Amino acid sequence: MIFDPEIYCTAAETRELDGKDAVTLAGAGLWAGVLSRGECLLEGLARPGQSGDILLGPSPLALTPQTDCHLVAVRLTGLCADAYLLSIGTPCWADGAACPGAAELIAQLHGGGSAPLAYGLLCALGKADETARPLPPLVAEAVAAIRQNYMALYGVEELSEQLGVTKSHLVRVFKQEIGIPPGKYMTNVRIEAVKALLLSDEYNLDMIAGLTGFSGANCLCRVFKREVGLSPAAWRAAARLRPWRRAPGPRRPAPAGPGPPPGTPGTAPPSGAPPG
Repeated sequence: MIFDPEIYCTAAETRELDGKDAVTLAGAGLWAGVLSRGECLLEGLARPGQSGDILLGPSPLALTPQTDCHLVAVRLTGLCADAYLLSIGTPCWADGAACPGAAELIAQLHGGGSAPLAYGLLCALGKADETARPLPPLVAEAVAAIRQNYMALYGVEELSEQLGVTKSHLVRVFKQEIGIPPGKYMTNVRIEAVKALLLSDEYNLDMIAGLTGFSGANCLCRVFKREVGLSPAAWRAAARLRPWRRAPGPRRPAPAGPGPPPGTPGTAPPSGAPPG
């Protein structure tokens, strides 16, 4: 087979919220959902999603309906889904009008659609995250700095110095807008970068630690186990058991700054197939 779409994007699971009961979306990968009725609060965000909004983000996503709601969501896994996760960083509600084909594709996948449909959904989502509510300038600068330089930043104190504000002010404003403090956000970005590198056997833990901003392999293992619930070795072993296989020759994941990381929706996937 020249091109196996499941390597790059496949629908691993679908969920439906219908009514007023809270639900948490879990599992590795990118969750994408469409809210077709009502208002729903996403833990960590002050503004609830409204009918027509698109839900985007990594798990866990704790959803609490504010009114009678209907939402259908699909969990996407694969190389391109991983790259998209690196680019968005944090969960959000996006404007569904920016990607009108996404709702239909989500509905088809909920009904048992194929891997090409999943890849089509990822492409349809495109830059949907950019239509989320604009962040205040300070928070937007902090997010951009973390995503562009997560591998070199020592911590929030250095970040606040770069932005010309006190650490306490940055933490307060950032958490108010994003729902988590900047240190936690930085850790999330680093963990997603670690996962991308773990998909290849070319990188040992010391190399991965150096590429993702951790002081060493021991620190990486401790933080990864705390955040993910598995050791890096266990996560890498579990990733090998997924229905898709990692193509060889990965590159260092590009920071989510100017220019998309490899495999970002809207760019062509690699044409070669992995060896059998």
